Amino acid sequence: MVLAASHPHLRAQEVTSQATPLGEVGESSSSLPDGPEAARYPVAAVLPSTDDATTASIESDTQSKIGSRFILDGDVEIHYRDRIIKADHIEFDEDTSELTANGHLHVTGGSNHEDLTASHGTMNLNRQTATFYDVTGSVGLKSNGHAMVYASSNPFLFTGRMVVRTGPQTYEIYDGSLTTCQLPRPDWMLYSGKFAVDSEKAKAQNSTFRLMNIPILFLPYVTHPVDSEQRQSGILIPAISYSSSKGFILGEQYYWAINRSTDVTVGAQYYSLRGWEQSASFRYRGLGNNFAKAKYSGLLDRGITTNGVYLNQGGEDVTFSGRHDFSPQTRVVADAEYLSSYAYRQAFAENFSLAVSSDILSILYGVHEENGFDASARADRYQGLKMAFQAATPTTPAIPEEQVRIFHAPSLDFSSTEHEIGRSGVQWRLDSSYAGLSRVEPGFASGGLTQRVDLHPEISYPLSLDGWHLKASLGARETVYSRSRQTPYSPDGIPVELPNALNRADVEAEVDMRAPVVERTFDSPSVEKFFNGNDVKHTIEPEVTYRYVSGINNFLNVLRFDDIDIMSDTNELQYGVTQRLFLRPVKKRPCQEKPPGPGQEQNWDEDVGRVQTREQIDLKSRKPVCGSREMISWQLTQKYFFNENFGGAVINGRRNIFDTTLNLSGIAFLTEPRAISPLISRLRVRTSAHMDVEWDFDYDTGAKKFTSNNVLVDVHEGNVFGGLSYARLNAPGRFYTEGILSSVSNFDQLRLLLGYGSPTKPGLGVAGNVGLDLNATNTGLLEYGAVQASYNWDCCGFSVEVRKYELGAVRNETAERFNFTLLNIGTAGNLRRAASLF
Repeated sequence: MVLAASHPHLRAQEVTSQATPLGEVGESSSSLPDGPEAARYPVAAVLPSTDDATTASIESDTQSKIGSRFILDGDVEIHYRDRIIKADHIEFDEDTSELTANGHLHVTGGSNHEDLTASHGTMNLNRQTATFYDVTGSVGLKSNGHAMVYASSNPFLFTGRMVVRTGPQTYEIYDGSLTTCQLPRPDWMLYSGKFAVDSEKAKAQNSTFRLMNIPILFLPYVTHPVDSEQRQSGILIPAISYSSSKGFILGEQYYWAINRSTDVTVGAQYYSLRGWEQSASFRYRGLGNNFAKAKYSGLLDRGITTNGVYLNQGGEDVTFSGRHDFSPQTRVVADAEYLSSYAYRQAFAENFSLAVSSDILSILYGVHEENGFDASARADRYQGLKMAFQAATPTTPAIPEEQVRIFHAPSLDFSSTEHEIGRSGVQWRLDSSYAGLSRVEPGFASGGLTQRVDLHPEISYPLSLDGWHLKASLGARETVYSRSRQTPYSPDGIPVELPNALNRADVEAEVDMRAPVVERTFDSPSVEKFFNGNDVKHTIEPEVTYRYVSGINNFLNVLRFDDIDIMSDTNELQYGVTQRLFLRPVKKRPCQEKPPGPGQEQNWDEDVGRVQTREQIDLKSRKPVCGSREMISWQLTQKYFFNENFGGAVINGRRNIFDTTLNLSGIAFLTEPRAISPLISRLRVRTSAHMDVEWDFDYDTGAKKFTSNNVLVDVHEGNVFGGLSYARLNAPGRFYTEGILSSVSNFDQLRLLLGYGSPTKPGLGVAGNVGLDLNATNTGLLEYGAVQASYNWDCCGFSVEVRKYELGAVRNETAERFNFTLLNIGTAGNLRRAASLF
């Protein structure tokens, strides 16, 4: 809006409606004196511009003109393009567009949200050049009305004796400092005689890094990104650490920002005791769900001698994952990994879970889905690695590392969801596939590709009456193999492949019945008092399933590649019950809205002060009622087998796995014909918003023992958090040692985690975890352990960790790690976020 004041006694609305040219304003302001009771109104005028598309205006208490030069005093404010200039006194020449400002000079705006204050300065508005003195400023910060907030992902603040603007978004800062901390007392500063800032980055030469005003590091050359949409290439901060098995570690990486969607990082680390490790990573993010990621690591190991035995644990690990959507119905996806040596992973993986992970699955597939049908083509490779046994003495031969490799190369699949036949209520579905398969393991390798064609149609009919739900289905399966397996064979017999084709067929029938849910609400005053103003709803959900499969009389002749090959005859009844306890507030109240965080759409419950994850709908108001939640769920299920030997498929004394048992429990339990499965229990308890407990077990009622027993506890209250996990397995073994089948897989392990603090909040944080092998005999009780401590200031933080691995002869290591983080700058050190305990 353009304003002009002709008399100081005019009201605001009169000022708005009576605009005059700037020359007239200057004359009237100088010739008519103010009275003692005069009210001060802004003086506004149009600024001249050589750019017809530019609109500019000023406001000030007083204005005067001498020739082409305007003199503005008292709270002067100029709006020009996307910038605002404020000062106590400004002189402007309309012919040259030169501007001189003194006293509380403040310039804001620009595409990068510059904010600059100075004692005085000169500017050319048309050319957008300027020189400022005694400057404090920022880039990438803006005011939200209450405080300064980030306007980009790369904000920074600076000071300078003199700042020269050489263009709309380019500055030169002389005798200044740069930081990402709030002034005037930043935690760290970078000092230099000259900083050069443009629309993409800030850079300096011969700078000094100060922490808590203490000189720490001299940097010959340093840069900082300014444009949040533009990343920059460069050498990253070196990583330095120490490990008892690797020695002193020195690493460096180079980051290449190829474009805004793609980048590459390459680097190397030198281990003084082992050799060189190389690494590289690639990232791409496309439109929608399209992405690609790849990572490579490898070690040229000089080897290490442990207990007089030389070990070379070098190797390579390559991973790739990606996705591309051709349309909402058609996509290709890949998730692949190649690991050359399990010893390499065990010795050099950065966390315990990865170090002991020996199963690798690589898959590539394309799928098209439409109208409840999908057709796909896939190729996958399973790689199961078994650790090599090293020689006890130099004269004892070592047992080489063993691998099991299974390929689908490729598999063509077609399937459908359930479709109704007319209006009969009868539904049909189909699963089918054609695959080329191969398998390689110690002592066995399939001869080329085994061809397999599988066809599985099914019809079903659902019924519902008075809360009862019943679904009956009838199906058939036909599977043809180009090769078969020789029979009979002993429990630990190595497979012998035959070139003979094999046909396997069956008939399947199933009836699934769900009874009405039995429920009761306990709402007495004593219950409400005990559960803090909540009543309790108890539900019981019984379910029964009968399944019959017949016709597979050649199970032992089938070569094993995947779950299709473990179909067997069965005549079984599965029964179970699920019980739940719900807490429901006695006084129904709708959720109170609170502004959600980025990407959140949740309801905030003001009474409990947190986001509710479970809601119940009030049937009368149709609004969500906050506070309702499931406190306990407990599922018990078991199977009874009328066909105890599964049509002759069971072999005494070995680990038998069939489709029907695998779907019940992941723990093998069939070593002989039997009529009843273990009792499967899954109990989950959420005592409050701060504590979750889970207890899962499989109890073998015949052997009267727990084949598996797992307990998980998670606690978090304020800054305190903790966790416990206990895992017990006592089930038939599957590992071979010198041709002898292990009779039992038996382990007993405990994991503990305890900590205080947060990696994103100021203050102290301490955390520790430990893994214990309670069945340890030859090795120690400890498998791994770690202690981390961190302290965060307002805009920087420091973390340190000591980590211990005890994996027998393959790895006995103590490693120290650290990192130092500067807000919106980066992290120095080798303690990565993925390895953090917080």
